[in-house]
Amino acid sequence: MSKYLILIYQDAAAAQPQGETVSANYRNFMEKHGASLRGGVALENPDTATSIRRDDAGDSIVTDGPFAESKEFLAGYWIVDVESVDRAHQIAARVSAAPGKSGVPMSIPIEIRQVMGKPPEDL
Repeated sequence: MSKYLILIYQDAAAAQPQGETVSANYRNFMEKHGASLRGGVALENPDTATSIRRDDAGDSIVTDGPFAESKEFLAGYWIVDVESVDRAHQIAARVSAAPGKSGVPMSIPIEIRQVMGKPPEDL
């Protein structure tokens, strides 16, 4: 078994599902994939984000917003523990096709990344 991070992106201009739609989507996802799920969370909108970088002098520079100009932002993630990347792809495809407002599939972009093992000891 391997762990994969399923990153869920949202178009900033698109209407986001609210209330009962989100709850129904979450319940449906849990019914279908709960055994593989190891964690996940929805994230606040990017206007609440900050980015931190170290400059050449070793000082931290804090800026508002996400690190890249984009029409899409990271809206949340799932961590799944599955037997193959193909299974992670199947789960991500279901997330992408989740119904939004009016029941129309959102077709949102999903990024899949394998989770590395333990971090280096010097961190």
